[in-house]
Amino acid sequence: MSTTEPDGGVSVRYVGGPTALLEVAGVRLLTDPTFDPPGDHPVGERKLVKTAGPALTAAEAGPVDAVLLSHDHHPDNLDRAGRAYAAKAPLVLSTDSARQRLGGNVRALPNDAHIELPRPDGGTLRITGVPAQHGPDGTEHLVGEVTGFVLSGAGLPTVYVSGDNASLDVVRAVAERYGPIDVALLFAGGAQTPLLGDAYLTLPSDRAARAAEILGARQVIPLHFEHWSHFTQGRDSLTEAFARAGLTDRLRLLKPGEEIRVRGARREGSSLAG
Repeated sequence: MSTTEPDGGVSVRYVGGPTALLEVAGVRLLTDPTFDPPGDHPVGERKLVKTAGPALTAAEAGPVDAVLLSHDHHPDNLDRAGRAYAAKAPLVLSTDSARQRLGGNVRALPNDAHIELPRPDGGTLRITGVPAQHGPDGTEHLVGEVTGFVLSGAGLPTVYVSGDNASLDVVRAVAERYGPIDVALLFAGGAQTPLLGDAYLTLPSDRAARAAEILGARQVIPLHFEHWSHFTQGRDSLTEAFARAGLTDRLRLLKPGEEIRVRGARREGSSLAG
């Protein structure tokens, strides 16, 4: 049964890590599938450690119209069970690198290119590829290609899914082209690995708050800030950073399994919270 409100709203259910179920005007989407239990995931000579399982199994998540995959080459964004889930989806939108590696149902969505999916109400949902930078400037050859997404459509909130992005310059570029954003799903956590020393691979909490300001986001739902050992910041630091920035009213820090509903497109002087 659809959980989307009749005015063309959005629901977001947090599964865990980078994974969330989105329903936008009846179109079901899943971000970066990670459904494995806790355990070690080798990455070359290193390993990433998953510390908690998902709030929903792949079967409980159910079918979707498309998977939004920021990248395929790191197991904290696509683990073993996530790969099996994505392989059965009708469509996976991701990078060209992911298309080359995974093939099958994977479609590359370059920056500023878009695809339109039909909505049950007769309209369409536009999904646009936008930039993401998985570390400091000049590290793309080490961290690989990643992407983000903007979701939009007539009468709908504009939704930004950042993917693994650490750059506020990238956020500014997205805001200038597609803002203001109604709902921002920001991959946070200040991820660090020995590959880049003390550099961040995703937004630390203070940058997440600054990103919310840049985007003009009315609602901010952090993802990818817990359940893996390489995250250096979590719930407490997000709460503190948004409070320091005077943005507590914008932060929606969901618990695993929790869902939030957002009403239709921004209206001047209105609240979007459901």
